[in-house]
Amino acid sequence: MANVIAIDGPSGAGKSSVSRIVGERLGYLHVDSGALYRIMTWQCLENRVDTSDPRAVADFAATVEIECCPENGAIAYYVKGEAPGNRIRTPEINAHASPVATVKEVRDRITAILRGMTAYGNLVVEGRDITTAVFPDSPARFYLTASAEARAARRQKEEVEKGIANQSAETVKASLLARDKIDSTRKYAPLRKADGAMEIDSSDLTLEQVVETVLAALPAEWKSGILSA
Repeated sequence: MANVIAIDGPSGAGKSSVSRIVGERLGYLHVDSGALYRIMTWQCLENRVDTSDPRAVADFAATVEIECCPENGAIAYYVKGEAPGNRIRTPEINAHASPVATVKEVRDRITAILRGMTAYGNLVVEGRDITTAVFPDSPARFYLTASAEARAARRQKEEVEKGIANQSAETVKASLLARDKIDSTRKYAPLRKADGAMEIDSSDLTLEQVVETVLAALPAEWKSGILSA
């Protein structure tokens, strides 16, 4: 049975960076579950599906074929042989992703895809319901959080560096808080700290400090493969 490190938390808490480095240190595959919801959102918009209509989203999502394959220490995604790249990281996708992610049929399908990835080996999976709904039995579950200001600053910096957008910090913060509300209040698999998960507030921690905290909390038998930084 594959080992699964499950990491949840809101946007901008540092899940992606932490998960990627933890995966590199352990030789585990990094899995970005949020990208799957963004791909569904991207495909909805590309095909003019009304993302405010749950039935339309559910029906369309069932037709989207996503290819998953291990590449360079992570699970890569393709749609019709095409990698989505930064097209799924735009403000437009951000605005529509939460409504798409509230659709039960979408979450059920993506949960099944994520669980199937254990066939590839040991995983570090990040998302919003990984510790509560996807891999609730993992002995290594973490909830990363940070202040809204810290998260907004990180997200704004990321968008500018990648040339995705050039929004103000306040605009990014408002978007993050709006998504937090939708994600934490949705009926199916809401964002929340799972019972028994370790909470890590990264507001005033360096990336390396968060990584070391995660590694130190893993089951002893999982640490044998840790590679030096």
